[in-house]
Parts: sequence; structure tokens; C-alpha cells
Amino acid sequence: MSRVLAALHTQANDRPEHVALTSASISYSYSELRDVVDSAASLLRDTDMHTLALAADNSPAWLCADLACMQAAIPLIPVPHFFAPTQIGHLLHHAGVDGILTDRADQFSALLAQLGIPSEATVTTIAGLSLIRISTADVRLPADCAKITYTSGSTGEPKGVCLSLDAMETVAASLAAATGAGAEDRHLALLPYATLLENIGGVYAPLLAGATIHAPGMAAIGMSGASGLDVKQFVSALHAARATTCIMIPQMLHALVAAVGGGMAKPESLRYIAVGGAPVSLKLLETAAHLELPVYEGYGLSEAASVVAVNAPGVNRPGSVGKPLPHVTLSFADDGEILVRGSLFSGYLGESQMASGAAWPTGDIGYLDDDGFLHLSGRKKHIFITAFGRNVSPEWVERELSIEPAIGQSCIFGEARPFNVAVIVPRQNFDMAAVDAAVASANARLPDYARISRWVEAGEPFSVANGLWTGTGRPRRQHIETHYRQQLDTIYEES
Repeated sequence: MSRVLAALHTQANDRPEHVALTSASISYSYSELRDVVDSAASLLRDTDMHTLALAADNSPAWLCADLACMQAAIPLIPVPHFFAPTQIGHLLHHAGVDGILTDRADQFSALLAQLGIPSEATVTTIAGLSLIRISTADVRLPADCAKITYTSGSTGEPKGVCLSLDAMETVAASLAAATGAGAEDRHLALLPYATLLENIGGVYAPLLAGATIHAPGMAAIGMSGASGLDVKQFVSALHAARATTCIMIPQMLHALVAAVGGGMAKPESLRYIAVGGAPVSLKLLETAAHLELPVYEGYGLSEAASVVAVNAPGVNRPGSVGKPLPHVTLSFADDGEILVRGSLFSGYLGESQMASGAAWPTGDIGYLDDDGFLHLSGRKKHIFITAFGRNVSPEWVERELSIEPAIGQSCIFGEARPFNVAVIVPRQNFDMAAVDAAVASANARLPDYARISRWVEAGEPFSVANGLWTGTGRPRRQHIETHYRQQLDTIYEES
């Protein structure tokens, strides 16, 4: 039996009435959760399904379906909420999915018809979700594949990252130990469960610790679409859940810091706020610390089953992404690229499988300091060289811009150019003069070769919908550069 399922059964036997999972309308004790998962797993076995997709909002049903697939040994493919119809179609065909568990059956039935994917009219219910049978070509998955997480990528079709149950549970166990997870924790799900980080850190790790998970749904915490956030509702959700732990992306942390700094009550129950998914400014971390918010930056990637390193209470160095988890071994290429070993993925679906014991080249440049904390310098493929021969990591500059109140989003360019230019999305109610002042403020914290000399105002926010933003909160640089090519070229020509 898996370690997560074994922990669930142990808690159900030893602490049967302890609350395992809640939402606004549902509460399961550990014994009730065990029974729901057992029943759903039995029903799934009877369906004779080989590969299932899961497309649903955060809820107890999502979590029960995930665990039931784990118990029934059926590979599961979570469908990212920000995927376009064509990407969903690619996912279903690429993985050979023969069933979809969803909380929006009518919508998916219409989508399947639009995509030309045959489906059965009769829909059954399992774990509170509708099961739609579909027909796609058979696809051979790696023998140990328990889950496939699809990365949005910067170009081309999404890639399927094949993960074994052992890899995911090893990371979850390391994470629970490193963060001091315990049975009295209440974890609030702030990221979609289709995001591997929330799935591993917000489901498996709490269950291993015997904690309580609160899954109210994305709208209930103030999220709309891929990037909309109602800050007041977001902070209220942290209070209402009495959350002790949660996982945030940098935009959420920025909103929480601004809200608490502006006078909203701090959620006093929180003991551990993990932040990751994109680079975090040191100044933002320092401001959070000044407000006594327990924020800890981490680092990971899907190919390493989510988390690789993380800061923790008593082992925290702001500006670093923490120490590697116990199961992780790091090395570095000659150019500083971080190489990871330990609980890696099996390989990309349809491509060569990872060799046992091989190191994965992360594409990130970094180093370990004398005390063993990992520091990131930027993405290997994003670093550009100016006309004066200086290497600039755009993520570094964008981190500094991101903490300025007037700047909502930014993307930096300067390859082979005499100076750097930013495409900037101003925050609402800030004018050009305010953005000028914000750029000057950020420049004051940067060396001359990394400073922004000119900037272009974006015509609209970067978003998943317009193809200029990833679902994990990163700019799609090539797309942004293409979109604003004329304005960027004009600035350099004028100089």
C-alpha cells in the first residue's frame, strides 16, 4: 500500500473522529474519508478504466478521486484549469485517456463534441464527480506511472511529466518533515489541485502528518480565472479557515503583504506560508518578515515531483530557496546549471525514459552557499548578454520591479542591446509618472548594467487567455517580445 493511503488508514484506526477534510458544505473525519476512498476505488476498478483525467475545482471530491485512483492503481491526469480547449484535447489524446472525472459534465460533454472525441451519453457518478467515458487511441504509459502532470511550456504543445507514486510520496514525506507538519495543522488549499505543488504539498504531505485539509474551492478564496484575485476575500478566507499552513505564488504573497501592511488584520493562526512557483523579491520577503508573516521561499519543478529545496522555521535564509530536501542530491554543471538527483520523473510521455540514477538538468542557474542554502541566479535560457558583454537574468530585474506598488507585471529585454527595456503592466489607478518613479526606485537597487533605461506600457495585462502569461505566474517572453516587437525596435532605433 502507498505511504499516503497507509497513513490514511492508520489515522482512521487511531483517530477515527479527527477531521481530515472540509469545505464549506462537507466535513469528513479520517474514518469517513477512508470509507469514501475505499468505495470510490471499488467503483473505479469495476469501470475497467485504464487512464483517467480529472477536471474539477478544488473540493473534497477532487481529493477523494485522486486517492481512489491511487488505491485502484489507475494513472491520473489532472487537467490544468487554464488549459485552452485545444490543449485539453491534446492531453486527452496524448495520454490515451478513456474517462474523465469532472464536476461540470455538461460543459465537458460539449467540449468533447467540439473536439470530435467520442463519448458515452450515459454518465455515472463516482466520489461526487461525473465519470464520462471517452474513446481515444491506446497509449502505453511507463510501468510505474501513477500521475501525469502537464506543463504549460513556453511554446508548442504541453509536455506530459510521468511520475511514479514512490517519487511523489518521497517528496511529500520529505516536505512534511522539513516543514514540521503535524496533526494539529489546518492546511488551506490556495492553488488549484491540478498544480503539482498543491497536490504534493497540500494533500499528500498533510495526510502523511494526519492534519486537516480545507478545500473550499477557488472562488471561495477570491480567485477568478488564472490570475484574478479579490484580496479582501482572499485574506478573509485565511481567517475563516483558521489556516496554519498554505502555499502561495508570489502574486498572492504580494497581495497579502499589501493588505496587512495597509491595515487588514493579520491571520494569526498561520505558522507556515510556503511561496514558490516563480522568483520572489528579497525586499518582499523582508517586508513580510517585518509584518511577522511566517513566509518561507522554496524551489522545485515538475520533473522532480515538485519541491527540491525549501526554507523552514529555524533553517531560513531569505534570499535563498532553502536547503535541499533530505532525499535530494544537487550538483552543478560548469556553467552553474543546477543538476538534481532523487525522486525524479520517469520521463516525458512519448519520449525516452530517465536512466536510473541520472541527474536532471533543471535549466536554472544557481549555487550552494557555505551553509548549504540554495540560491537561484536565473533561468539558463533566459539570461541575456548586453552589448557591453554583461550577463543579465531578467527574473532578477523583474523581482525588483514586482514589489513596486505601481507595477503589476513586467518582462525585461536587452539581448545584444546597449540598454535594457521593460514591457510593463501598471497596476490599476497608477499613471505613467508613478511607473517612472517605480522604475527609478527599482533601478536604485540594481547595478547599472541591469537597470531599466526605457519602458513600454503594455496594452493589456499579461494573461493565460492572451498567451502572454503561464498558469504558474511567469511571463511568456518570446510571445511578449513578438507582440511588442515594433515598440521595442522603435525605442532602440530612437537611441
